[in-house]
Amino acid sequence: MSNAPHLLAEDRPDFARILDEALRDATVRDALRTPGDHLNAEQLHTKAMLEAGTIAAGAAEEYRHYRALRASLTETPAPAHSTLGELSGRLRSEEGAGFFPVLTVLAPILAWSAALLLLLIGYALRAGAPDLTLGRTVVTAGWVSLAAGVAALCVGSIGLVLTAVRDGSATPGGHDPQLHADLADARRAWHTALRERALLPWLLANLDSEPALSPQPTGRPVPPDLLSPGYSRGTYSSPGFSSPGVEGLTDPQGRTPRSAEFTSPGYTSPDFTGPDDV
Repeated sequence: MSNAPHLLAEDRPDFARILDEALRDATVRDALRTPGDHLNAEQLHTKAMLEAGTIAAGAAEEYRHYRALRASLTETPAPAHSTLGELSGRLRSEEGAGFFPVLTVLAPILAWSAALLLLLIGYALRAGAPDLTLGRTVVTAGWVSLAAGVAALCVGSIGLVLTAVRDGSATPGGHDPQLHADLADARRAWHTALRERALLPWLLANLDSEPALSPQPTGRPVPPDLLSPGYSRGTYSSPGFSSPGVEGLTDPQGRTPRSAEFTSPGYTSPDFTGPDDV
């Protein structure tokens, strides 16, 4: 298990699908129906997906073989023609494949056109001179040409169908079909081993385990709950301000002592004498 290959991201959808199949297995369903305090199917699915790499190590040998075949299929180049004769033969086959559809379409049209012309001429000659042998010969040639056009159409249709079947059966990319078959077999073998040797034993063994803890998302800090008990609002004090008092009699807090008194400036009215006093 120590050298088990790592489960690649592109293979995790296969793991999830086999996990769903394992959860629907009769043995697992019977275990989930048993009374008692144990995990349910959803909790088992969540925990298994979190431990996918560890569980997949139970089918490490099949997975290693499957990955090796897949890598070889990706890296194998398309087969190339090594000799000039093979290359020229391929070119001739491609030219023939391009000329054959044209011939398939043109041959019936030409044959039917010739048949129509010959039949018109032949029947015209027979109508003008019934005893003339040329008229019967031209009519016979027209019917033969008509039959040749029908035969050319049938042969061309069969050839097109065979060409389509041959092209459809060709392996994409020019790879060996046997390699694709081996890859499909290796994938099925890995799926079977993953289900039987890895997932089913793990599900039954972890039925009574603790549920998986969901990772806490990291984000912005949560502000304090102002309504929770024990929360005290921050104190605020205004800056001390002192204004000059009367003759500097203010204390450091800006208050005027009671002993300080305010005296208004003295005021004397000017002497005023009337005209009689002069």
